[in-house]
Amino acid sequence: MDPVEIELPTYRILIARGALGDVGRVASATTRAHRYALIADANVAPLYAARVRSALGEGRTRLYTIPAGEEQKSRQSWTTLTDALLGDGFGRDSAIIALGGGVVGDLAGFVAATYMRGIPFIQLPTTLLAMIDASIGGKTGVDTPSGKNLVGAFHDPAAVIADPDVLRTLPPEHLRAGLAEAIKHGVIADASHFDEVVGAAPEIVSGSRAAAAALERIVVRSVGIKADVVRRDQREGGVRKTLNFGHTIGHAIELRSDYRMLHGEAVAVGMVVESRVAERLGVAQPGTSDRVRAAVERTGLPAARPADQSPGDILSATRGDKKARAGVVEYALPARIGEMAGADRGWGVVVSDEVVLEALQ
Repeated sequence: MDPVEIELPTYRILIARGALGDVGRVASATTRAHRYALIADANVAPLYAARVRSALGEGRTRLYTIPAGEEQKSRQSWTTLTDALLGDGFGRDSAIIALGGGVVGDLAGFVAATYMRGIPFIQLPTTLLAMIDASIGGKTGVDTPSGKNLVGAFHDPAAVIADPDVLRTLPPEHLRAGLAEAIKHGVIADASHFDEVVGAAPEIVSGSRAAAAALERIVVRSVGIKADVVRRDQREGGVRKTLNFGHTIGHAIELRSDYRMLHGEAVAVGMVVESRVAERLGVAQPGTSDRVRAAVERTGLPAARPADQSPGDILSATRGDKKARAGVVEYALPARIGEMAGADRGWGVVVSDEVVLEALQ
């Protein structure tokens, strides 16, 4: 594939095979940092950290490795990392490089947002989900026992470098999880993208070489959709709320699973339930929820709530979501595949508990 650059108001996204090798050039141009703190988890560091350190300059780069897993996206991890940076003498002329999936990107971004009142950072996403969604938009933060991402800050990266070559090492379950976000992008903005994702999903998950070109197209188009929404609404005051489709129920299910479910798996269930809610309210075209469910199932993702989570438990968990206002939860709901409802009410739709419980049954 030819390199693709997508521009946002304060940074650029580079999508190119082999782009990890460009991190030194990009970091030098965008951060002007004297030293780099490279943050990765224990799964990713052995695969790519040496290559990134070499590109940045080994003498200027220190690697900080955290254990893998959503539970590491915590205030304790933030404390450990910031204390380590202080102990190693990193100053305001430093930059952070986030190498990994969404957990590392969110956590390292939050460290960058708060360290010495904010230093630059670069996102190097290594999962499909992080590449097409989590690394874009400047949302950083950590989880708490009350819910996901409840402590955080908006802090735009200096750059995002997406290298599709790294996706070759992803296990099938993580490819599926990323495809959940690609399905979401299709639902909210582009019916043809939705169809391409659904059509290519089985071969992509199987690791078929024939699907490599389709995966690259999906990455480019999904990044474009996410970037376009963020460009129009950087602080989630309006149309950016549409990116929350599937996430109100999804976050609740993920929390109730004690993060045993992958984010994309929980969002897949959330999309099925929330599209069913949209049809029950009469805001979605009939058949929309069936198409969403079929897409999720074809990708090999779960389409129904976990058997050990009751509708009441899930509903209760939505109360702690960031989208709740005065105890009332707003949902981002589709009108049809490729278009969202709620433009006339700020892209958020208030839904009664009864409708949500019915959809969860």
